[in-house]
Amino acid sequence: MEHRKLITLMAIPALLFASCSGNGDSSSGVKKRTVFFDKTGMDTTVSPGENFFQYANGAWYKKTQIPASESGWGSFYILDDENRRDLRKLLDEAAKSNGKDGKAQKAGDFYTSGMDTNAIDRRGYLPVKPLLAKIDAIKTPKELVNFAADGFKEGDGFLFSYFIGPDDRLSTKNAVNFQQTGLGLPNRDYYFNTDPANQKIRDEYIKYITKLFTLSGSKPVSAKKIADEIMKLETQIAKSHLTPVELRDPVKNYNKFAVAEFQKQVPGFDIKDLLSRMQLKTDTILVGQPAYYKSLAGLLNTQPLEIWKNKLKFEALSSSASALSRPFRQARFDFYGKVLNGQQTQQERWKQMVSKTDQGLGELLGQLYVEKYFPADAKERMLKLVDNLQKVYHSRIEKLDWMGPETKKQALDKLNAFTKKIGYPDNWKNYDDVVISRFKYYENLQSIARHNYKEMTDKLGKPVDKKEWFMTPPTVNAYYNPQFNEIVFPAGILRFPFFDFDADDAINYGAIGAVIGHEMTHGFDDQGRQYDKDGNLKDWWTKDDADKFKKRADVVVNQYSQYSVLNNLHVNGKLTLGENLADIGGVAIAYEAFKLTEQGKNNTKIDGFTPDQRFFLAFAQVWRIKDRDELLRTRISTDPHSPEMFRVNGPLSNTPQFYKAFNVKPGDKMYRAEAGRVKVW
Repeated sequence: MEHRKLITLMAIPALLFASCSGNGDSSSGVKKRTVFFDKTGMDTTVSPGENFFQYANGAWYKKTQIPASESGWGSFYILDDENRRDLRKLLDEAAKSNGKDGKAQKAGDFYTSGMDTNAIDRRGYLPVKPLLAKIDAIKTPKELVNFAADGFKEGDGFLFSYFIGPDDRLSTKNAVNFQQTGLGLPNRDYYFNTDPANQKIRDEYIKYITKLFTLSGSKPVSAKKIADEIMKLETQIAKSHLTPVELRDPVKNYNKFAVAEFQKQVPGFDIKDLLSRMQLKTDTILVGQPAYYKSLAGLLNTQPLEIWKNKLKFEALSSSASALSRPFRQARFDFYGKVLNGQQTQQERWKQMVSKTDQGLGELLGQLYVEKYFPADAKERMLKLVDNLQKVYHSRIEKLDWMGPETKKQALDKLNAFTKKIGYPDNWKNYDDVVISRFKYYENLQSIARHNYKEMTDKLGKPVDKKEWFMTPPTVNAYYNPQFNEIVFPAGILRFPFFDFDADDAINYGAIGAVIGHEMTHGFDDQGRQYDKDGNLKDWWTKDDADKFKKRADVVVNQYSQYSVLNNLHVNGKLTLGENLADIGGVAIAYEAFKLTEQGKNNTKIDGFTPDQRFFLAFAQVWRIKDRDELLRTRISTDPHSPEMFRVNGPLSNTPQFYKAFNVKPGDKMYRAEAGRVKVW
């Protein structure tokens, strides 16, 4: 149900966490790090100008075997693995706290309930049976719509997708934002692409639906017929969906209606009644993709009720499968884990439950996390780095030769207005209304869902709380939120290889510095630039400057569209434009900030490399990741981030200082003539 416009550093299948325990803080009991660059992972038989990703990471890439339980491996995954072991210790301790610490006990009991797979297996699909029975009892399309709406406050809603958050054109006011939904495959393209790989995915999806109905009592022949019908219905729904590229256009996806006005477009619904059932008191709504709701209103009246009921049953079973008995868990994994992401086996249960606890009780676990693993001086050091890069960005905007003074002033005002959030929230969320039992995992999830829904609906009619966080403290990621005009760095990312107190500046600026610059640049990428300093969707550009920006952005689109994986899959330059701009800008800003440091001003070698070389190598090794083919295929279709090789080679091929550091010359594969290099921020 939650859908926000966060622009993140990384998107991979699992939530990633990282401990800050590698900072050399003696209280953490972790050995102080003394080596910050892995020379053994390099492949020096490859010229830096031919393929810098391979030069920096080639030996590691060749010898690395992706663990069977993972869809990829590398920097982010390794941090995830290390940190979840630390989080497991916290949760094991919390489970034994015997009520001494309320927040710890709640997190520990939730974790324990999910670890008891014997109890979960004994229940089979009993927890979801009452919901299936309610669906069976539906007699008319109106009853079906009412049921779908009524379920949200219990955590079981269907047909609709919405969140309460800032109105894009009035960022201080919360509004109800409806979005397209209704598909079990990642996006509309999976239903229509005719290549063999997508056809195989559709076939496996039908097998998955069939399996869930078989497990819940249907005969195999009937289950297959039901699955075919659901697939046909979802294909009809998919026709109304916008593409991933279209979803990146904030203006196209901003459609504000008075409730009475939107009612005329969907005569099959009683919008006022539905909002009441969802506990949403409002006279106006935002509808990101009206075509979906118009299509839904029509399909509810033209498609057989029984097929709609079966679709709801499937969604109930699929969304609950990970909390049901082993056959259901395995069926879901076989499709979403194996087919779409290439995992060969499920992760160990304790790893799954660490992630589930963070997802469900994130700021309870987060409090435990920062108390033990996030030293106070890390926040201070990070703020200094952010301030340094902000000053550099300010200077770069002032010197832009393609932007006029009027737009420059607006850009500088926006940059100076950035809110910087480091580590963890100032105010922790309250989970007092969440009821947790050590013995009923499914019911615990339902309690969390009810809490989340109430927390969301309570925002309606109140000013936007711009202190709210949308990632948990242990997360290894970062984001820019255009509606808040904020850059956010959770505690989890403030650790090697991104950041280390004892590393030289070349390492820290090449890694976390580029991350900071990346998130800052999101405020001025093709999406972020459409929001003003207060977070409002508002055109603050002169037409001439906007045209010049687009011309430069088109160069990025064309460059990245030439990159390909798996022999025939090209990067979608339009889908990845924002992230590519952020990567290019991030490196440029971080490098200029690095040159202001003492190390950046000299040429003293460490590990045989100059400071500039170490800066670029640190950047390249942050993106040391190897994906399975299945995940790569999914990412090309869905992920606004380019594959990691191109997140390294793309930005550096546009960076003159990289050419000088590694003597890149005409004829090298990464060489671009100066006129063809990207020059935006």
